[in-house]
Formats: sequence, C-alpha cells, structure tokens
Amino acid sequence: MDSTVLGSSKVRVSAVCLGTMTFGNQTGAAQAHAQMDRALAAGITFLDTAELYPVNPVRRETVGRTEEIVGDWLSARGGRDRVQIATKAAGPGDKVRAEGFDGAILRRTIDASLRRLRTDYIDLYQLHWPVRGSYAFRQNWRYDPSKQDRAATLAHMQDVLGALDEAVRAGKVRAIGLSNESAWGTARWIDTAERMGAPRMASIQNEYSLLYRAFDTDLAELAVNEGVTLLAYSPLAAGLLTGKYQGGAEPAGSRAATDRASGGPGDLGGRRTARADAAVAAWHGLAAELGLDPVHMAIAFTRQRPFHAIPIIGATDLSQLDHLLAGLDLRLPAEALKRIDKLHRSHPLPY
Repeated sequence: MDSTVLGSSKVRVSAVCLGTMTFGNQTGAAQAHAQMDRALAAGITFLDTAELYPVNPVRRETVGRTEEIVGDWLSARGGRDRVQIATKAAGPGDKVRAEGFDGAILRRTIDASLRRLRTDYIDLYQLHWPVRGSYAFRQNWRYDPSKQDRAATLAHMQDVLGALDEAVRAGKVRAIGLSNESAWGTARWIDTAERMGAPRMASIQNEYSLLYRAFDTDLAELAVNEGVTLLAYSPLAAGLLTGKYQGGAEPAGSRAATDRASGGPGDLGGRRTARADAAVAAWHGLAAELGLDPVHMAIAFTRQRPFHAIPIIGATDLSQLDHLLAGLDLRLPAEALKRIDKLHRSHPLPY
C-alpha cells in the first residue's frame, strides 16, 4: 500500500482509508475489530470515524459508539503509532447538538473523542458539516445561501480556528480538515487561518464517485492550487455501483434494507433514482467490456483523479472488505478513463 501526506500537513497516511460508520450498528464490535485487523494487514493504516457514528440510521442513544469501538481496538492491539485516526465534530442537527460547534464546544468535543478513542492524540480532526449550512446530502437541489451572514461566518471561522490551534499546540490534534464544504467555504477557512497564523486545512471529506462528481470543477481547482486532499466518501455511491440494488433489489442487511426496517425510506439518502439505475447499468456494461470488476474499477477511478484523492472504503462484513482489498492494485489505462468520462456525459448528476 502506498502512503501519502495530507495536504500541506506532516501527517502521512495510507493511500486508501477505512471508513467505520457502520461499526456499532450494521457491523458489531467483533466484526469491526476483525475488519480493522484485516485492513491493517493489507497496509491500510488510515481510519476515519466521527462523534456522530454509527449511522444507518443515526440514533441519539448510539452517538459516539463507533469511536468507542475503534478505541477498544486501539487499546487491545497497541501500537498506536502504526495507524492514523481521523474523526469529526458534528454540525447542527437533532442527534448531537442543535448548535453544531464553535470554539468552546470544540474544546469539549475533542476531549470527548480522545476519551472514547482511548488515545492522547487525533491525527486528523474534521468539521463534519458547516454550521452555516451545506449543499451536501442532496441539499444541492434546493440550496439557498442568500440568508448567510458573511461577517458572522468569518467570525465563527476565527473562533473555531483559535480552538483548533490550541488543540494542535497542545498535541491533542496533528492536522485539521473539513467535510461537506464548498469551494467558497474552504477558501475562507484557508484565508482566515493564514491571517491568524493558525493551522491550515489539510483535507476536505466530500462525497465523490462516478455517480456524484460535484468536486470536479471549482473544488478541484481549489484543492490543486491550495494543497487540500480530498477524502472521497461513498466512492461506491452508497453501494449503488456494486449493482446489488439493480432491478429494485434490496438485499437483507444492506444499507437500504436496514434504513427501511428502522422506518426510513430506504432510498440511500436520495441516491436511489431511476436515472441512477440507468447509470449503474451502464457502468456494469462498461466494466464487462473492459474485463474489470465494477467495484474495483470504481475505487481505481477515484484514486486516479487529477487532484489528490484518497477513497474511503467501507464494508458491513469481512467478505465485502476482502472484495475491496483484492482490487486495490488496479490502475486504469488511459483508454478506460476516456470511456468513463464518456459514460459520465451520458449520465450526469443522476441524483
């Protein structure tokens, strides 16, 4: 497994990250520990979690459980310096804190995550979604920034960066990052940090896959010019690109089935659409023509973007993880990438 540095920080991580958002819900603790063991054996040393997790669905009573599972694994295995742990502070919502985060809150949430993770430092501390609002999570269809207060946003950024600077200086956090952010927001975080002499945002964790390529334009330009690494979540489009939901199928134990069993719509956060089904069918057709596994092809595509990207892979069980791990050596030739771009033109923004 190759390694890489996050943005302009000094934090070196594996070129693929293991996501943990199902740990404590769809994935029990023993299975989660086995997954982390398997990933580490394959050279994946970078683990991503959040105070909000587990998800599918998010429940107030389980918030923080995923960090605890990762912490138990760290404590049992030892060798903290072998791995890099990323976690996140939740933005505004009804499951953690209605107000999201500010400087004072972050001073508490960092310490709380350290306790749950059973460690004395976090390699990458991220802001899960902006307090001012975001177009992530299918909110792009009705996004309205017209009520934002620029001065209040910049004052908030300065307050937050002050707390993060303290955490870095205290050795509690090694690097900081964003999640579900926009190009304007990321630029302002960087500008504000430079004015303050505070740590620079090293990464941005946004959704990215063949089916969701919102990062490809303004954010890609920002990432290249400002040295910000994309941590690409849902590189398999919440499982759509595996093909398991084709034809209306809904396998037992899948994310959609688990959500529906909990009273949710089972639509993968708005991703299950007729146009997405058509795009997935086209993707599988192309993979067959190229003689490639569609899952392996999807992860390789994300890793070969013209900006620095690290895919976050995730699995509910070991068989899924083993399938992902088996394809990590794949590198797509130029002709395959051209055909993927052609497919994208025929199936843009399917959700």
